[in-house]
Amino acid sequence: MKTGKIPENILKRSVLGRIKNHRNETIYTEEGSEFLRLPPCSIKKGAGVGEDCAFLAWGNTVSSGGGEKEGFVMAVSTQTVTLPVERGAYLAVMAAVNNLAASGAAASAVTLSLTIPEEMEEGGLRALVDQAEECCRELNVQVVGGHTEVSAAVLSPVVTATAIGTAAEKSFEYEERAGAKRTENLDIVMSKWIGIEGTAIIVREKEEELLKRFSSRFLTMAKEQERYLSVTPEAAIALKSNVYAMHDVRNGGIFGALWELSQKLGVGLSINLKKIPVRQETIEICEFFNLSPYELLSGGALVMVTEDGLGLVRQLEEAGITAALIGRTDQSNDKVVTNGEETRYLGLPGPDEIFKLTF
Repeated sequence: MKTGKIPENILKRSVLGRIKNHRNETIYTEEGSEFLRLPPCSIKKGAGVGEDCAFLAWGNTVSSGGGEKEGFVMAVSTQTVTLPVERGAYLAVMAAVNNLAASGAAASAVTLSLTIPEEMEEGGLRALVDQAEECCRELNVQVVGGHTEVSAAVLSPVVTATAIGTAAEKSFEYEERAGAKRTENLDIVMSKWIGIEGTAIIVREKEEELLKRFSSRFLTMAKEQERYLSVTPEAAIALKSNVYAMHDVRNGGIFGALWELSQKLGVGLSINLKKIPVRQETIEICEFFNLSPYELLSGGALVMVTEDGLGLVRQLEEAGITAALIGRTDQSNDKVVTNGEETRYLGLPGPDEIFKLTF
């Protein structure tokens, strides 16, 4: 198989199709069912395409009809960074916490697993832990445990972060809307820009090569995109505005995220390529390495589905978050991207563009 995320057909056939629900705490309900004493709803929070976070419930949890709640719902998500890059631990923690935010949950703790190569010295291990701590301070979450080992099987550090948090009542109202089979003819809004994470990584790892073409000031601006990696602020605003779905954009870029969103909601998409926000630094760096910014690692961007896209854009911009209305959902199965007179159809996502580079 190719480097990167496992293709969707293999994921469904050899991973998701082999996972069964063995515990009642996992929230997975279908219309009209009686499970966990929940009212009839269409909440699904477990393993699935486009599902990056699981919900586990204890006690009389969540009710779509309001009223008092007892017990609590825990949200869990895991992300692994295998790229041999300088900021791997920071990026893993950020990605795991972003998954929770995009599911309407708030992270409070992180477990960290570090598998490092034999040639790594203690200073390198210390740097990885410091990166994770830096990210946790920024996001106000706590490292509560994990695992660390040295292995001859890896050539560079493999970092896995598991974010743990809680889901509020709003999270379940949001999940019910996403499963209500009314997700066609809605607006698609995107926050910030595509390629944020990929651009920041490339500049850090390829700065010497890039300095032959670009000024140090230009590269500093590109590297500083890392400070926009958290989607927690826009997710909180979107949740309050009654969005139907959210999906953080990461592996496979915006095209990969839109495909997964379409699969999750069971709708078609009509996207205007010219409306997708992208910074000039990303465009020029992608041109330099012959990469597509639309399929480049894009942690920091969040896709949101809502009835009032322009209204959500205004709310985000009032909070100082760049956002754009990039398209609509529809009743078809097509995922159409238009660029002026040109039209293309999104296919199954391939490996992220960043894997074309050697670090």
